[in-house]
Amino acid sequence: MSHAPSVGRSLITRRAIRDVVRASVLSAYGVTGFAGGGPVGRLLARAGLAEPGLRVEVSPELVVDLRLTVSYGLPIAEVARQVESAVRYSLGHALGREPARVSIRIGGLVHQQPTIPVPAPRTGRPGPSDLAASGSDVA
Repeated sequence: MSHAPSVGRSLITRRAIRDVVRASVLSAYGVTGFAGGGPVGRLLARAGLAEPGLRVEVSPELVVDLRLTVSYGLPIAEVARQVESAVRYSLGHALGREPARVSIRIGGLVHQQPTIPVPAPRTGRPGPSDLAASGSDVA
């Protein structure tokens, strides 16, 4: 097996590029998902025919258009900067070239209720085993 590079050509599908972009966008802090499409867009996304909120053009140059939803309370400009950086890095690493343009539009803010763990209700009085399990040295 030769380790020398050989001259050849690679073919990368638009769907593969969308998968790389989708993974990098959803891994960015503060992004809650893609916006747009409505009920028809969601149906097309489930069928694998379209990706609402994500558009990729490959000819004549690589262009990525995003429409995102962001978590409420975070600085939108910082989230957009992180997304652009992640997309440029991922495409540069996967394809060997960066996009000519990455445009990001914020389609909405999502307010997520924080999840606070609810302690289990206690029954009866605490016993010696409860004190020992608590880790305190008071008996």
